[in-house]
Amino acid sequence: MMLLARSSLRLRLAPMASAAAPFSAAAEAAERAVRDGPRNDWTRPEIQAIYDSPLLDLLFHGAQVHRNVHKFREVQQCTLLSIKTGGCSEDCSYCPQSSRYDTGLKADRLMKKDAVLEAAKKAKEAGSTRFCMGAAWRETIGRKTNFNQILEYVKDIRGMGMEVCCTLGMLEKQQAEQLKTAGLTAYNHNLDTSREYYPNIITTRSYDDRLQTLQHVREAGISVCSGGIIGLGEAEEDRVGLLHTLATLPTHPESVPINALIAVKGTPLQDQKPVEIWEMIRMIASARIVMPKAMVRLSAGRVRFSMPEQALCFLAGANSIFAGEKLLTTANNDFDADQAMFKILGLIPKAPNFGDEEATSAASTESCEQAASM
Repeated sequence: MMLLARSSLRLRLAPMASAAAPFSAAAEAAERAVRDGPRNDWTRPEIQAIYDSPLLDLLFHGAQVHRNVHKFREVQQCTLLSIKTGGCSEDCSYCPQSSRYDTGLKADRLMKKDAVLEAAKKAKEAGSTRFCMGAAWRETIGRKTNFNQILEYVKDIRGMGMEVCCTLGMLEKQQAEQLKTAGLTAYNHNLDTSREYYPNIITTRSYDDRLQTLQHVREAGISVCSGGIIGLGEAEEDRVGLLHTLATLPTHPESVPINALIAVKGTPLQDQKPVEIWEMIRMIASARIVMPKAMVRLSAGRVRFSMPEQALCFLAGANSIFAGEKLLTTANNDFDADQAMFKILGLIPKAPNFGDEEATSAASTESCEQAASM
């Protein structure tokens, strides 16, 4: 029945597209994604052509893929908590938690277990099915005591019936395996931007360092969460470069956060102009088409977009948001406003999913080694 419906959809779409306008790269790629599923052999010019498609066409065909591959009204609510804030030794130009910048942010120690579990409980009661914990560290090496505490947090939150995600900086292979044993669902480690533009944003950690951590996560059988930030001063070619790196990994990330920079006073990027909604839509729809099965997460910067603007992002292919008053240290959307948005748009909260862990466990070591060599 589903195959018949999809075939009928394509038959209806093709004549309309050819009658009204030339068949765009977005249309062709979307049809192939629906027909054949994910592919990992994308060329950069192919993704550039999709990204450059007329915006309404790109939006329409992102929605086409989304409706065929996902339950299009389902949106996962996630909560992100900074369990260790500030004092980071890295120089990420966008980050107020770097010790190198004077942003007025006070550095704190790792939160106590009771406080973290209470936050997770409240997040679940508010409708979140994934709880993410972030620590402002360059890496977890040499932090055995703190790392063991986090393993306990992971076990207990997983015991609540929630998906659990961490972002703790760079990981070693053994640490990834320990997180997997503790019950971690996903590990977030963003690439941020293209390989070419990356040195303009960060000098204390290489692009290959980031890919190495993704490899360890994949080999451990943990779901990969990796995306980027737009509005860093990068060119559109850099946004395409980020998508190309993610979409040509041997296995696509199960989760792709698309963040819009929130410029923070005191950081080197404090004067960057805000990202426009059209840029977010173009990025989300392109990500949906080239990585059809991924959860595309409408992440940082959502607070600046109105409900109608967010609706266009969901239509383009986003199917996850971060709920709660803060995203690490920056403001996020009000809980009541999100509940009203779900009601008005007819969105359905997505239940937690632990089945993807079996799929990630099956990824081969050989494939992961290919990713790290890119």
